[in-house]
Amino acid sequence: MRRDTSIVIGSKVLEQYAADAALLGAIADPIRLQLIAQLADRSSCVCDLVTEPAVPGNLLSYHLKVLREAGLIEGTRRGRWIDYSLTPDALSRLHDALPAPLRTLALASRP
Repeated sequence: MRRDTSIVIGSKVLEQYAADAALLGAIADPIRLQLIAQLADRSSCVCDLVTEPAVPGNLLSYHLKVLREAGLIEGTRRGRWIDYSLTPDALSRLHDALPAPLRTLALASRP
């Protein structure tokens, strides 16, 4: 007999909170948050991505890898370059990962 081992906290199960925390954790770094902000405006070649402070190429690649593995960005190879863009659902997934009271505040503050 199989027991349901899900723990319910509020209206979400613990596994959903863990998934939300992992997704938000992917952008909880200042460099990755800057990259998400840049890619929210437009797709960019990796050569055009700029961070403050500037990071070496290998560290930039690491941060892009974290965002790719989280499913927030995707890369398209163009010759020797890679163009990065947000996945179509990236911003809605991030919004949905916020606790319900914060989602309401975020929506209310939009122009």
